[in-house]
Amino acid sequence: MEAKEKLKKELITVFWVFIIGSIFGSIVETSLEIFIDGNLHIRRGLIYGPFIPVYGIGAVMYYFIVSNIKDTFKVFLASMALGGIVEYGCSYIQEIFFGTISWDYSSATINLNGRTDLIHCIFWGIAGVFYITMAYPVIMKFISNYTKWEFKILTAMVIVFMAFNITVSWAAGRRQSERVLEIPAKNYIDELLDKYYPDSRMDKIFSNKIVTIKKENNILQSEK
Repeated sequence: MEAKEKLKKELITVFWVFIIGSIFGSIVETSLEIFIDGNLHIRRGLIYGPFIPVYGIGAVMYYFIVSNIKDTFKVFLASMALGGIVEYGCSYIQEIFFGTISWDYSSATINLNGRTDLIHCIFWGIAGVFYITMAYPVIMKFISNYTKWEFKILTAMVIVFMAFNITVSWAAGRRQSERVLEIPAKNYIDELLDKYYPDSRMDKIFSNKIVTIKKENNILQSEK
């Protein structure tokens, strides 16, 4: 039972690290947009709520790897590397599955296929130091409440919500990429996605995305 309880606590911890990291990312991106462009637009990576999963994934990587490093400079270097890997991987997966990218660093002097660059890796390194020195203790204090019934109810509610949110966001994104390729709705689910998540709504929510999919490179064949 002790091992089972430890695993349960670890899974809950990873889940909340992902959630908190995703919210933090939305706050950072939204703040930067206000500061740089003067636009008040909540930046997000999911249809519902202020969540940017790439930051959540980065936070989880920090939790598993950076949390075990004591030297601050090594934390910075490890966070730089992890951030670059996460950014590159998320950009690649997004383009493969949805035919879009949410950032393009091709104009940066030192970049890797436009998916990550040195400057943003440095930002990830700074974020890692912030995480280990300030965020990690607060998150662990929050997780220490995991045996309380209020915490259990909150966790269950957020899990259900995020499962729905991620599923709908993934399906709506895939369906939009099919519409770009002029693939008609194949079933009732596609019709619902076309009705409730049309291009106008998706483009407003994900205003920073860049469409890379081409009709002539139709990977998603209409006959499938």
